[in-house]
Amino acid sequence: MSFAVGLIAAVAFAVLAPVLQFVARARGWSLAPVIVLAIAAVVAHLLGVLLGVLILPQFRYWDAASIFGFGVMGYVFAFGAVYKSVSLDILLGLAERPDRTAPLSDVVEGQVPALFRGRAKILIDGGLVEQVDPRFAATAAGQIMAKRIARLRRAFGIGDTGLYDFAD
Repeated sequence: MSFAVGLIAAVAFAVLAPVLQFVARARGWSLAPVIVLAIAAVVAHLLGVLLGVLILPQFRYWDAASIFGFGVMGYVFAFGAVYKSVSLDILLGLAERPDRTAPLSDVVEGQVPALFRGRAKILIDGGLVEQVDPRFAATAAGQIMAKRIARLRRAFGIGDTGLYDFAD
């Protein structure tokens, strides 16, 4: 039964996460979507543990937590795969056109700059980058973040291209 409690908590997370994302956007919260996901995970996990303790005389926390963790990680993986994906934005832009096609030049000149301006705004709003005339410069916080990301990329065996590159 503890596995069922973990499943119920995972379903609660899957329902709560998009609701919180919607509320965050509607109310203009300045929280990053990943923070909103973390809040949803903590709330759903606590609710699951409370449910398990209240209804099961022999509640096995780790059994429930394993199912919950698996469900949450699957959700987060899927969320991350589609959130702010430049490739998927290009695909969606093509799919919305009447003939479902566009010359590469239209995509590169029309759609890509807007996508990258949006990414730059995120970096500026996050205090990681500042605009100096027509150029961008990493702030002190941005330099610290870049060093952390470089260490994580090395730890995960990710090359400079963002692809798996073990030749280095």
